[in-house]
Parts: sequence; C-alpha cells; structure tokens
Amino acid sequence: MAKAKASVRGGNRRGSPEAIEKRRVARAFNDLLGGRGTGSQKLDGRTEKRRQRLLRELEQGKAHGQRELKPLDVLQRVHELLELGEPIASIRKVWKLPKPVGSNDGAIELVHRLHNAYAFRRETYRFVGITDEVLVEAGVIPGEGTRRVVRRKKPAS
Repeated sequence: MAKAKASVRGGNRRGSPEAIEKRRVARAFNDLLGGRGTGSQKLDGRTEKRRQRLLRELEQGKAHGQRELKPLDVLQRVHELLELGEPIASIRKVWKLPKPVGSNDGAIELVHRLHNAYAFRRETYRFVGITDEVLVEAGVIPGEGTRRVVRRKKPAS
C-alpha cells in the first residue's frame, strides 16, 4: 500500500529546476528585505563549489580528475563560468589559450552549426583557438563581410 501512495505522489522534486529557482529567489528576497544588501554578488554554497570545480578542471585539463577535457568540454566550462560572473582574466590564468584555428569552409560551417546548437557566448570560442574572423564568417559575430553558411544540397536520386 505504501508503494502505491509513493507512485501517486511522484518522485523527489528537490532537484527540479523550478525548486532550485524557488530556493534561490527566496534567499535573494530574504537577503534584500532582511537588510543584508542585494546578495547578488555572493554565490550560494553549491554554486560556489561548482565554480571552484569548473576552474580546477580547467586548470588540470581533466574532467572530474579522470579524463582529458575535449574542446567542447572547455567551451561548456568557460561558458558556465562566464554565466556565473567569473571574469575572463581569471579563466585565462588557469587555461592557456591554444594557437588559432585556420578559417576554412569546414571550420566555419562547424562553428556556425555549433553556435546554433549550443549558443555559447562569443568570448568562449577563443579558449579553443577560434578567432574572431572565423566567428564573423560563421555569423556568430555580426560584421562586415559576414557570409551565410550555405549547406550543400544532396543530389536528387
């Protein structure tokens, strides 16, 4: 009988995005009206630990201390750190910028598709060696000379 009630109620919702957002908003609201200032500059404990872990992984070049970071992993970590308010200078201290990638049509199309899929901040791409020229040609950064990436059509059978 106890199992039937548990399945009717649903699973644990403490980790749902809505519950997390409610807790964050409640903390900020209490800080604001409780006289402790805005509280927006200070991260909560979990977020601060995550920020530290992301910086540590970039510094070591390994995900969770085991496998090497792939370029997409680097983009994701840098993007998340920037979203958390981490300055670019502090990220640069822990991650060495690689040599720039050449701008050929394949790279431009891939950057265009990657940006459409993930919508990384444009500052993140330099941490994997993608230059601003490639970003302009891929349409990530608006500018003169922006060209559209043309997808090749498959021949009719």
